[in-house]
Amino acid sequence: MNAARKIKKIFRSKQTIEGAGVHLKRAFGSSEVGQFDPFLLLDDFRSENPNHYNKGFPWHPHRGIETITYILQGKVEHGDSLGNKGVIDAGDVQWMTAGSGIIHQEMPKGDASGRMEGFQLWANLPAAEKMMSPRYRDVKSNDIPVITLENDVQIKIICGTVNKIHGPVQDIMIDPEYLDITVPAHTVYEHPVKPGHTVFAYVIAGQGYLCKEKKPFIYEAEGENSFDMETDPLASNGTLILFEDGRSVHIETGDPSIRFLLISGKPLNEPIAWHGPIVMNNQAELQLAFDEYRAGTFLKNKSKA
Repeated sequence: MNAARKIKKIFRSKQTIEGAGVHLKRAFGSSEVGQFDPFLLLDDFRSENPNHYNKGFPWHPHRGIETITYILQGKVEHGDSLGNKGVIDAGDVQWMTAGSGIIHQEMPKGDASGRMEGFQLWANLPAAEKMMSPRYRDVKSNDIPVITLENDVQIKIICGTVNKIHGPVQDIMIDPEYLDITVPAHTVYEHPVKPGHTVFAYVIAGQGYLCKEKKPFIYEAEGENSFDMETDPLASNGTLILFEDGRSVHIETGDPSIRFLLISGKPLNEPIAWHGPIVMNNQAELQLAFDEYRAGTFLKNKSKA
């Protein structure tokens, strides 16, 4: 097996509207789900216009998944059917395991200048754990380790382990890694990853190469002309790179630095039945979830409050 992973496919985030009218960019979602197992979607809700996010995501249910929200600027007020209530501030992470069912709301609030920056990742739960008791973890920025390597590469470890330093979120079924990495200008960096895991990077600032290959026609770019041999694998803000298998990810920068989210997890290789906020393994389970929601029997674990 090659050490450095090659690019499998390049995606560009696309504008969409979710919740009560939140304008966001979707890096990937239901139409690409088979390629990102065990992950389901990644949304980028960065905006400087409060009208694009202030209506938020009012009360709605989830079952069968985990939602991971990472805030860079602004904050998100949240509440759920377990009785959790609070605010996720800049630098904080909310890791919510919906399990058998949870109802919650997420209401973004911009900073003093009206800027809101955050990301939400959905991770699938294995069939054996889809009806587990829901749980909620509110991780403060001060509890998330940030390390600086010899070449001044900076890594914020939300989940996973780098140089024997562990992120605060552990005991997750899909063995994930969630890192916020900044590589300085004119730097080459090789980050180790687990063979067999799905690995992707989402660029949030700057630009750089996330592979050793610079030649076009080696990888597939979504929406690109198949006969465009000038396509360059230089990744910039809003670009998502899905990698082939291997033991590391290779990053090179030129004049600007690059900052990206590096996310990986162990594939479940299970069937998916997905509609809206519910993700199960077959249509019967999916129908049951919606029937229970309408009947008022959706929640198996009531509020602690």
